[in-house]
Amino acid sequence: MTNPPGLMISAPASGTGKTTVMLGLLRALAEDGLTVQPFKSGPDYIDPAFHLAAAGRASFNLDSWAMGERLLGAVAAQAAGADIVVAEGSMGLFDGVAKPGETGHGSSAETALRMGWPVVLVLDVGGQAQSAAATALGFRMYNPDLPFAGVILNRCASPRHERLTRLGMERAGLPVLGVLPRRGDLTLPERHLGLIQAVEHPDLEAAIAGYAAFLREHVDLGAIRAAASSSPVGLSSAPLPPPPAQRIALARDAAFSFTYPHLLEGWRAGGAEILPFSPLADEAPAPDADLVWLPGGYPELHAGRLAAAETFLSGLRKHAQTRPVHGECGGYMALGEALVDKDGSRHRMAGLLGLVTSYEKRKFNLGYRRAELLAPLPGYGTGATLRGHEFHYSSILEQPDAPLARVFDAEGVEGPQTGSRRGNVTGTFFHLIAEAGS
Repeated sequence: MTNPPGLMISAPASGTGKTTVMLGLLRALAEDGLTVQPFKSGPDYIDPAFHLAAAGRASFNLDSWAMGERLLGAVAAQAAGADIVVAEGSMGLFDGVAKPGETGHGSSAETALRMGWPVVLVLDVGGQAQSAAATALGFRMYNPDLPFAGVILNRCASPRHERLTRLGMERAGLPVLGVLPRRGDLTLPERHLGLIQAVEHPDLEAAIAGYAAFLREHVDLGAIRAAASSSPVGLSSAPLPPPPAQRIALARDAAFSFTYPHLLEGWRAGGAEILPFSPLADEAPAPDADLVWLPGGYPELHAGRLAAAETFLSGLRKHAQTRPVHGECGGYMALGEALVDKDGSRHRMAGLLGLVTSYEKRKFNLGYRRAELLAPLPGYGTGATLRGHEFHYSSILEQPDAPLARVFDAEGVEGPQTGSRRGNVTGTFFHLIAEAGS
């Protein structure tokens, strides 16, 4: 397959403005008549929904730690038919795990190198001028094999500041693709897991249109398009992960929304029928579904409404008597006995597992996970090894059920968040990305 030319939008660290650049660039290129394929490097499950809104085309995660070569190629193949690819990096350009997985460390640089996408480095130049070039040059030379398109200077304070910063970049031989003046109204709203969800933004369309206009004014879009490139290999005709059932009732609303797009696409491509329902609207899962799947999300922000959603809860309990139910992270919490919110109020959940979690007693849990199944999980048998990612602030108060898996972090350290199983019900704190070796 032909691999469309692409770019990796990255930065030295989080918080430099790369998401603003990404969304504005996606929309501006689409406005120019290009078919733009967005990707997210790494395990983020919030950004792809913003990418879809900006580009009008579904965004997918590429993860060089969790995905094997065939799956990476299959996900990359979703770019077929696009004129240009624009990928957004996670964290800093070279940030990944200390111990590589089956394919790598999971950094944005690794994804860019694998796909042949030149890096556009977004630099926050606030508080420095020529010194910014030293940072950029360090990133350029850290891996000389990594293709490098140039830099976008963000949060520039004045014409003099721009002139001095450009002098440093010229001395370092680094192309300046754009200079963005400082504007406080360009930040996206955030909460404890990063950005708010795209569906919750009060006026997302106006915000994205504003980003596009801002980039069009201050960035050389022609130079960016000219810099796009790719390696001749990278796409694959291998299938995406198959569906765990043929009729899948999938919770989907502001409380349950974190499902990786490549999994949903694989389920659909495998002939599964996805039946969305909203627990927050007190909707029961489809009574003829083969499987109920509760994704992650923000149940801790809606615990009272979920506890009062009797139609949802009774339908869930009825389904679990004869057919499988699985929950990930927030979905796992909702399957438990109770959830304690940030104010210390205890809310009864579905009670299909004995899990009790607390958002009042916050504990930061972040990182890749490797799970060796001790019992079947829908779509995967006992003994299968899965790769996923965990990101939440809730702590476990009680976890009395049989463990679902032995769970290890990316460095091989075994942890206590084993997931749970009881009858037809399973749950994990990690979000499934792929079976190991796929």
